[in-house]
Amino acid sequence: MILTLVGVSNGTLHESARRARGTGADIFFRPPGTSVLSSLSSSPMSDKLPAILANEPHVVLATGTIVQPLELFDSITGFDMDQFAKMSGGFRFVQGGLPVQDTDLIVDEPYAREKHLQVGSTLNLISHQWRVSGIYLPGKAARICVKLAVLQDFTGNPHRLSQIYLKIDDPDRAQAVVDALRAKYPGYQIYTMEYFTSMLSVNNLGLLRNFTYVVIGIAMIVGFIVVFMAMYTAVLERTREIGILKAVGSSSGLILSMLMRETLLLAILGTVLGILLTYFTQWLMLHVVPNSLVQETVYAWWPIAAGVAIVGALIGAIIPGIKAVRQDATEALSYE
Repeated sequence: MILTLVGVSNGTLHESARRARGTGADIFFRPPGTSVLSSLSSSPMSDKLPAILANEPHVVLATGTIVQPLELFDSITGFDMDQFAKMSGGFRFVQGGLPVQDTDLIVDEPYAREKHLQVGSTLNLISHQWRVSGIYLPGKAARICVKLAVLQDFTGNPHRLSQIYLKIDDPDRAQAVVDALRAKYPGYQIYTMEYFTSMLSVNNLGLLRNFTYVVIGIAMIVGFIVVFMAMYTAVLERTREIGILKAVGSSSGLILSMLMRETLLLAILGTVLGILLTYFTQWLMLHVVPNSLVQETVYAWWPIAAGVAIVGALIGAIIPGIKAVRQDATEALSYE
C-alpha cells in the first residue's frame, strides 16, 4: 500500500513534468492570482499578449493555450497548432493527423487506449460532440487537444488565454529573461520551465505529502493489529507445545526469541511479496487506466516500507510473546 501510493504520487507528477517539458518552451507565463502549482482559473489573459511578448528581448516565439478542466484528472487544451508545432517540433502521430474541422480533436495514445478510441471515434466533452482526427505519442503538453479558437468559443472565453509558453534564443538566459519580464509585467506569474517542472514533486505538495504520512501511520496501526491477532491466536494454538518446551528446560528467552524469529521471517516474506505486488499494480494501471494514473518504482522507499512492515510486525508480536513465556508449564501441558 505504501509503495503503490508513493509510486503513483511520483509517477503522476513526473508525467506532468514530462508533458510540460514536451512543449519545448523555456518560460511559463501565467495570469495574476495564480501560483506555480495552482490550478488554472478560467481564462483571464488576452490572446493579444503572446504577440506582445514575442517582441520582448530574446523571445523568439510565444504561444498561448486555453485549458478547460474535465472530470477527475482530465482536461481539454486549445492550441494554436501551427505555433505549437514551431515551438515543440509538433505532434508525432501514430494514427491520423491534426484537426481539420472545428469539431475535430486529437488525443494521446494512453488516453485513446483507456477510452478505446480510434481515428473517427466520437467523444462527448463540454456538451459538444467531437471527432477524433488523430492519436499522437504522449509527452506533448496535454492529453486532449483542439483548436485554440474553437475551445475559446465553446467555453465562452473568446480571445482569452489560460497560460502562455515562451521560447527564447538562449535557454541559459531563461532566468535573466524571467527577471526582466517580472519587472515589466508585475503581478503575472512567470517561471522558467526548469523551475516549474522541479516544483512538480511530492515534497512541494504539502497536502499530498501529509496524506502519504497518514497512510504510513494507518499501515503501521493495521499491521500491528493484524500481527497481534495472528500471534495471539498462534500462542493459544501452541499452548501445549510451549508447555512441552518449558517442561524440557527451555528458557523464557528461548521461547520468546523463537516466536520473534518466526514473526521476523513472516514480515520479511510479506515485505518481499508486497514489493512484488507493486509491479502488478504498476502493470494494472498501465493497461487499465494509462491516462489517469502513472506509477513509478521508487526504490528509495523500499527500505522505508520494509522498516515499517518489520517494526510493526515485531511490535505486534511482543505482547503475545510475553504471554507465552509467562505460561505455567503444568497448566500449558494440561491445555486442550
